[in-house]
Amino acid sequence: MDTEKCYALLRSIELGSLSAAAQELGYTVSGMSRLVLSLEDELGFRLLNRSRSGVVPTRECELLLPAMRELARWAESCRQLAGEVRGLETGRIRVGMSYPAYYPALGEAVSGFSREHPGVEIALFEGTSSVLAGALERREADFCVMSRRETGCAWTPLTTDSLAVWLPANHPLAHLAAYPAAELERETYIDISPGEETDNSRFLAERGINVRRRASTSDVYGALSLVGAGLGVALVNTLLARGIDTGHRAVLLPLDPPYLVEIGAAYHPPEEQSPAARRFTDYALARLSAL
Repeated sequence: MDTEKCYALLRSIELGSLSAAAQELGYTVSGMSRLVLSLEDELGFRLLNRSRSGVVPTRECELLLPAMRELARWAESCRQLAGEVRGLETGRIRVGMSYPAYYPALGEAVSGFSREHPGVEIALFEGTSSVLAGALERREADFCVMSRRETGCAWTPLTTDSLAVWLPANHPLAHLAAYPAAELERETYIDISPGEETDNSRFLAERGINVRRRASTSDVYGALSLVGAGLGVALVNTLLARGIDTGHRAVLLPLDPPYLVEIGAAYHPPEEQSPAARRFTDYALARLSAL
């Protein structure tokens, strides 16, 4: 099976679009379609369902995806090793981030690594910790800064964070030193990243707390605006909330009892990494761990 065709198919599925994958990989859209069609002819069944909104894998394709990801991973490692034999360093590293507070250190790591290894491309993307854990398991990410999840990946702890509650500045409990977690059931609640598994949703499930959702948003800035407008309260990671409420629109209180979250770097074991990913992991960990 042609690994180039496999990789083209995988990127089309990951991006949800043949045209986006074609642009990234340097093909025309028609050229990308021919690669996928050729692979479908080789295998004997359709691999993608196409619509105006993009592409998704067929049921038959989903059965093959784990094997295709492994094939693409080994092909990439072989390509990188061949480049080293020729005296070149190449490759593509995908780095996920759940905590923007680590962007300055990660940015310095990416910049320094790129100067030393100019042939290696680094792609950054954001997501919740559970989304990044899934990307690692599907081999769509090489290195992620996130809350700890059970992934089977290697893990290096960086710090311990805690969940806190944003309250409107005029909230009757805003004067407390800590917010009683049981009070969440009596509040109107602003949900961050609804429908996704987050540290917030895991906390509510573990403590058996049922909240009354009034509004939702996809990020902490939206949550801060809604809380500041008096619509309700929001759970937020302290590290995410720190320093962004410059207008003092809300009060941030720690939870009582506390709920701690371990933050660290997740990555594949060294023996499963490509040469470029292995070098980047060592380079980034040395800088992130020094914070």
